[in-house]
Amino acid sequence: MAIEKLIWLIPLPPVLAFALIVLFTNKNKALSHSVAIGAAFLSWLGAMYVFLSALGVEHFGEHPYESSINWLPTGETWLKIGVLIDPLSATVLFFVAWTVLMIFLYSVGYHNFGQPAGDHDHKGLPPHGATEHGHAVLSIEPMYSRFFAFISLFAFGMLTLVVSDNLLTMFVGWEIMGLCSYLLIGFWFGKESARNAAIKAFMTTRIGDVFMLLGISYLYSTTGTLSFRAIFTVEILHTLATIPSGVFGLSAAGLIGLLLFIGTVGKSAQFPLHVWLPDAMEGPTPVSAMIHAATMVSAGVYAVIRMYPLISLDEKTMTVVAFIGAFTAIFAATIAVAQNDIKRVLAYSTISQLGFMIAALGIHAYIAAVFHLVTHAFFKALLFLGSGSVIHGMEHGVLHTGNHKVDPQDMFNMGGLKNKMPITFWTFLIGGFALSGFPLITAGFWSKDEILADAWGHGHMIIFFTLAVAAFMTAFYTMRQITLTFLGEARTPEAEHAHETPWTMTVPLIILSGFAIGYGWFGIPEHFPVLGGLVPNWFHEFVGGTLAEHPEAVEFSWVPLGVSLFVAFVGLLCGWLMYRNVKSAAEDVFQISFLKNKYYFDELYDFLFVKPIYWFSENVVYKFMDMTVINGILHLFGPSTGGIGSTIRNYFDLPIINRLIGDGSADVTYWFGGKLTRIQSGRIQQYLVLSLTALFVIGGLIYFFLLA
Repeated sequence: MAIEKLIWLIPLPPVLAFALIVLFTNKNKALSHSVAIGAAFLSWLGAMYVFLSALGVEHFGEHPYESSINWLPTGETWLKIGVLIDPLSATVLFFVAWTVLMIFLYSVGYHNFGQPAGDHDHKGLPPHGATEHGHAVLSIEPMYSRFFAFISLFAFGMLTLVVSDNLLTMFVGWEIMGLCSYLLIGFWFGKESARNAAIKAFMTTRIGDVFMLLGISYLYSTTGTLSFRAIFTVEILHTLATIPSGVFGLSAAGLIGLLLFIGTVGKSAQFPLHVWLPDAMEGPTPVSAMIHAATMVSAGVYAVIRMYPLISLDEKTMTVVAFIGAFTAIFAATIAVAQNDIKRVLAYSTISQLGFMIAALGIHAYIAAVFHLVTHAFFKALLFLGSGSVIHGMEHGVLHTGNHKVDPQDMFNMGGLKNKMPITFWTFLIGGFALSGFPLITAGFWSKDEILADAWGHGHMIIFFTLAVAAFMTAFYTMRQITLTFLGEARTPEAEHAHETPWTMTVPLIILSGFAIGYGWFGIPEHFPVLGGLVPNWFHEFVGGTLAEHPEAVEFSWVPLGVSLFVAFVGLLCGWLMYRNVKSAAEDVFQISFLKNKYYFDELYDFLFVKPIYWFSENVVYKFMDMTVINGILHLFGPSTGGIGSTIRNYFDLPIINRLIGDGSADVTYWFGGKLTRIQSGRIQQYLVLSLTALFVIGGLIYFFLLA
């Protein structure tokens, strides 16, 4: 089979799994997860084959795998759709396939496959446990098959987005993921908080999507194509760079890039559309991992990277991109230090790390942004799945003690889990150190250091110091999380009775921890002391080939390296020193109201947008427009049409139609009938006389007229 044909098939298994589970296998839990995992494995197999084949192609950026077909007629031409695998999409396909497969496998254990049905479980609510042999045990998810159907569709959306060779089908995959985020964040729809979080995510990301669609429309109206390869030609890029848009002094390229970037701001939860992502933690933990690592937010950054040759043409747009990214990085990090929910810490961490990538793109650090996107996907998937493992272990403790008032996600209810859950601890430690940028041995160090090096090397001092402070805070809140969760003594009886999770959850953690360490070694700068050159900088060479001009590696400097080492070590040390003896939230100095309440952005948006919209809907749309204007018009038409109807009835229908025409014609007919009955006597002699009389009369008339 030609590789191009195989690329068309890569997204197909998950969507077929979705259809099969929904239509046929949903009553059989084992069959449903087997279909979903089997489909994910087939997509993984195809992705790995394509990726390894791409590595063997010389100058792959100039000769990518591509295939297209005519789809929609546009007059004399066709709108084409197709698939494209170049160095960028091959790299993204690699980490998407791996993380998706790991999350699918993990979900089997997370949803307690093999456990009995709950005593009082209901569809739409998290399982509350079951009684088996007189003991309380975890119960299986009531909507087990439904979950695997939805995440299969989620995976299909992301794979479609990655392999698309044009903006239109990429946007289709983009919107499929928007739907799936709504379905999965609100998976436990019996919880009001989950329902609200799903609506919030859907509505917030729609704001960005509207602007993105405007950018796509503007691009098509200007160029007549949505194909990446066609748009990124020298002629079209030059045209877009020189045509003024008439908006804020931007060129057409600048305005299109800005509109597309707003789509990313919504999808990747960048300021000011960041508010949906922390609430998305209401969904099951595998969903959180899918959103934060494999699909949703990665897709947002990928869209900017994909359109980088266009967006980078206008420096005003790039300045906006860099500012939004850097501000989001430090803004979200400050909130993360005050969160007590183990998943919410990671949620704000994701927002912050995505800010690093966006800021890198804004300062033209293309390779560094892609590198951090890939490494972040691996260690953030590891951390989210690790947090789910911790919560799972804590739920064992909750069932053991029977105290359901204890929140199994609150880190201040944990402590001492290092010995209770050793595999989860060591893998979480690897993921946390990678997030913190622990030097040399973690992938996060190499990718984050490259962003700082690019910022320093190209003279973006404000961006450099902003990201450095954000990196310090990242190391600090990560060590805070590790210390409160795993180190010290158990702070609750529930933590004392926690235990390790099943192999379906721990095996994905072990595999992902390998990537969280090893993947960084493929991007070691060539001029790095001692290690540089020992392992070829494959990542820079391969991904850099995506662009028409291969980006030059930034010159090595000790300053960003020293800063990177300092913020990682000092941040981790401070986090451990400050929280090693903390026993409760009351002792935490960062339990500051405006940090815990996320700078009151939810309240601010509620005041500025939600309440005014509700007021406008209630008072203007409903009470004024609907009840007063529309109903008033309808009520005006009612009496007037009734009066007109009465007039027509009384002065036209009754006297003319009924009496004159209807009854009158009947009366005339009746009168004639009465007169004619006299000649209907039945006497033949009378009929003969009448016939002869008629004959003479008619004959006389004919004779008269003939003589005349």
